Amino acid sequence: MVIDAPVPLSAPEAPAALPVRPRTGRFLVLGVVFVCAACGLVYELELVALASYLIGDSVTQASVVLSVMVFAMGIGSLLAKRLRCRAAVGFGLVEAALALVGGASALVLYATFAWLGGARYVLVGFSLAIGVLIGAEIPLLMTLIQRVARRGEGRDTSGDVADLFAADYVGALVGGLAFPFLLLPLCGQLTGALLTGAVNTVAGGALVLWLFRRELTRRERCLLVVANTVVLALLATATVLVDDFERAARRAVYGEGVRVAVQTDVQEIVVTAPGRAARRLPRRAAAGQRP
Repeated sequence: MVIDAPVPLSAPEAPAALPVRPRTGRFLVLGVVFVCAACGLVYELELVALASYLIGDSVTQASVVLSVMVFAMGIGSLLAKRLRCRAAVGFGLVEAALALVGGASALVLYATFAWLGGARYVLVGFSLAIGVLIGAEIPLLMTLIQRVARRGEGRDTSGDVADLFAADYVGALVGGLAFPFLLLPLCGQLTGALLTGAVNTVAGGALVLWLFRRELTRRERCLLVVANTVVLALLATATVLVDDFERAARRAVYGEGVRVAVQTDVQEIVVTAPGRAARRLPRRAAAGQRP
């Protein structure tokens, strides 16, 4: 009787074939790293800018957001280890969640301040959630780019870490510059965050559903399609209604005496009726000055 040799349990599975050459697949993964890094920094700057406008004390708000977010990124990196065995679907779900949380963060922060009178705990909550999701990106992306590299014939993968972090840092630079010079002047804070979320979910979803589609089960593909469709629908609905929301929130903050509200590239000027003082706003924000 012939007994076959047992297969080691730790033997890695052969990676599924890519729809493109490994070099092109690697370039696409690095491109998504670039886009995700830019979106992540925009979410961070949105929180700092809006919190400084609503709560005041920009130094404190920036310190809270940055410190909590960096701490949460470490937690996200540790949690991502559990998803590395299913890195493709894990990354797709993380990006969908990040797009929804980051895209809606400014809207929810403004609503909380306008109708509940405070936003400090919400600010910390969003900083923590966004930080955890951003921290989970890099381990999953590293797993994906290594899978792409294994499909190349004899390719040296020692430079993948450097390339991934280079794309991440350059993307953060572009996002940091796009926020004050492009998104704020053209879209404003609320719409800019929503559009950033849409870009985020399209980039992450497209990479997984196209480049790594052969690694996904049918159930995972359906889950990702539904998740990304729901996120895009929610962000699109919020974008359509954002003007009505801003008017309602402005009335909640300034009262019914708002006569004129003009937003320029650098500030928002709100003129109220005589005797109707702004409520709950710090001194600088009460004058209508944006950070």
